[in-house]
Amino acid sequence: MKKFQFFLFVLFITFGAAIFSIAYGEQPVFVKEFIGQMDYVQGKILQLEDAMPQDKFSWRPEEGVRSVGEVNLHMAFSNYLFIKTPGGTPPPDINMDFNKWDYQTNDKKEIAAIIKRSFDDAKKYASGLTENDLNKEVDFFGNKMTVRNFMVTMLNHLHEHLGQSIAYARMNKITPPWSKKGE
Repeated sequence: MKKFQFFLFVLFITFGAAIFSIAYGEQPVFVKEFIGQMDYVQGKILQLEDAMPQDKFSWRPEEGVRSVGEVNLHMAFSNYLFIKTPGGTPPPDINMDFNKWDYQTNDKKEIAAIIKRSFDDAKKYASGLTENDLNKEVDFFGNKMTVRNFMVTMLNHLHEHLGQSIAYARMNKITPPWSKKGE
């Protein structure tokens, strides 16, 4: 009898999950992959940021170019731009004035917290997107594209600035932690 009850329980759970999936739709595969890439970039950025000494956060390769800290804050801002552009609402305490973002702070710990939060907020927003949402069109600096294409653009942007951060680290004789020999 217990085997039959267990069978009915499993059948009920499976049926319930199928109904839920049909009614609410599963998270699109693209969204899962996007979040995976966000996790990857976030991990690299935070590892590299941790390897950089505090006194290098104001370092810049030349006048008029973003400093180490400003590049990291720029990436955090772009995560909130990702939320806002398709119609999402960034948290109310986030200032969406682009001109103020790069110059908030040079404190390594504060920047790490800002970056972590921005990635968490962006991934939370992305996790709620449906296939219909991904197919909607947005205007991004005068370019019409789908939300899906916009998400690819945002990932490319983050990877571009990760590369910039790697170059900054190497210019300061800091080896990215993941590329040290034996690791």
